[in-house]
Amino acid sequence: MYQVIARKYRPQTFAELIGQEHVRTTLENAITQRRIAHGYIFSGQRGTGKTTVARIMARCLNCEQGPTPTPCGTCASCTEIAAGSAMDCIEIDAASNRGINEMRELRENVRFRPARDRYKVFIVDEAHQITNEAFNALLKTLEEPPEWVVFILCTTESHKIPQTIASRCQQFSFRSVDFGLLVERMEFIAKEEGVTYDGEVLSVLAQAGEGSVRDSLSAFDQAIACCGNALEAAQVRELLGMFSLDSLGQVAQALLTGDSRRMLDIVAELESNGRSLQHFARELARYFRNLLVARISGGTTRLIAASPVEQEKLLEIAKQFTEEDLTRHLKLSLDLFRDLQSSLQPRLHLEMGLLRLVHAAKLIPIEEALASLGGSPAPAASAPPAPRTPPSYSPSPAPSRSFSAPPPQPSSYAPTRAAAPQPSYAPPPPSSAPLPPEPPPAPMSSGSGDLRMRLHAALIESKQVHLADAVEHSDVAEGQAEVTFTTSKMYQMFLKDPALEAAVKRVVGRPIRVTIKVGTVSAAAPMTAAAPKPATQDTETTERALSHPEVQRFQEVFPDAQLRSVRNLKES
Repeated sequence: MYQVIARKYRPQTFAELIGQEHVRTTLENAITQRRIAHGYIFSGQRGTGKTTVARIMARCLNCEQGPTPTPCGTCASCTEIAAGSAMDCIEIDAASNRGINEMRELRENVRFRPARDRYKVFIVDEAHQITNEAFNALLKTLEEPPEWVVFILCTTESHKIPQTIASRCQQFSFRSVDFGLLVERMEFIAKEEGVTYDGEVLSVLAQAGEGSVRDSLSAFDQAIACCGNALEAAQVRELLGMFSLDSLGQVAQALLTGDSRRMLDIVAELESNGRSLQHFARELARYFRNLLVARISGGTTRLIAASPVEQEKLLEIAKQFTEEDLTRHLKLSLDLFRDLQSSLQPRLHLEMGLLRLVHAAKLIPIEEALASLGGSPAPAASAPPAPRTPPSYSPSPAPSRSFSAPPPQPSSYAPTRAAAPQPSYAPPPPSSAPLPPEPPPAPMSSGSGDLRMRLHAALIESKQVHLADAVEHSDVAEGQAEVTFTTSKMYQMFLKDPALEAAVKRVVGRPIRVTIKVGTVSAAAPMTAAAPKPATQDTETTERALSHPEVQRFQEVFPDAQLRSVRNLKES
């Protein structure tokens, strides 16, 4: 009777095991030193050797020459355990024997000594499916079993094992098998089976396994059954529903050229050929991940499950993108794959997702967008920022404007403007300062004006600047029973703050009603909390602020903007 490759070439000793050196070394040392635990938990991805190592462990413990890390493989115990017919090596499928009654039977079986061998080994596969009640029934036996009993629990979901069970066992985590080790293993099996293949077949089979030896060997067996003893990569990909780098590269090429129509054609081809759209989205996300890793590493790396030839192709494509672009594409492709899992219209979702990739490729960084508004190119990321010097501003009729640094001059200079065609807005005359300094507060009369000033000062002192600004731009009328604020719609929402009424009562000195109306505000003189500074100092500060290149660039982009006040942070 035919035996599948995964069973025919299952490792029978620790020496034949691939990819789990940390587990093999620990167990070999434990057997050599006779430090054998009564309970083990083997956890990890499917097809990585958990049950295989459990059987090897049983052979090592019960070999006639043992306990030994190198069982003979010829004695009755070794052969029966390998065939799965040993009386003292009991394998239990917890998926179908998960209840409390099965665990009670196991507990009764533990009481009896082995019929022939040295140890009675219980291998429980898919142990995470055992119910909590069944685990509780097994708890005491697992904690203090007889000296001839060894429990080995195998699971792909170790987090479902109760902590009361896990704390009584030694835990081993099985890792995904490296891509190179999988290819080497299949090369050995292909030689033994007399199978010929082209350069990429074994890489395709190893990628299909995703780190699982059993999955890769099952795909290998399926490929031999379909294609015979001569395997070709194109046939194997079609058999397994996988996509080549060339087919996925069509998406990358469409992104580079911004070809939305090509994206729609790709989806139409997939649909007409009966390919799985969900699987395509999954492979596309993996493709962008590999491009990103290739772009970062800059060469061949173990982080990409592909042959050296395929990695070179990935690197050539990745160099045409930036890391930011590939990161964005990977995120969008992962979102697309997630959405397709529950989509009732997968084609529409895939088309929309691919078009979103095209539009995302046209986005530019926010730094470049801001720099383009200012009329100067964005500085290089690697270049250090150049020291800023006060430039002279000269408007030009061309769409792009440039700034040039003036010769040294005193700090109180006024910015000059070159004789050139004037822009759409009218700049201030060269002979005067761009904006005059604010005049000092005008003295106000007693009454409502005095209340407005005192209220403004009180709000500034209590650090309620937004309310103080709203009062400054309002008319205040004080009556016997109420204080009426007349303001614009913009400041109405600020004056509705309950803190205003409390401030009014505190300034007036008695409870009083506060009324807020929307209307025309008279041109009252502005108020400042601090004492006014000399006009010469204000003029000099204003001129220095207006000569700053960032301020000039802002005024150029927003010609209607007005400078209302200038404050020296060093003196505040």
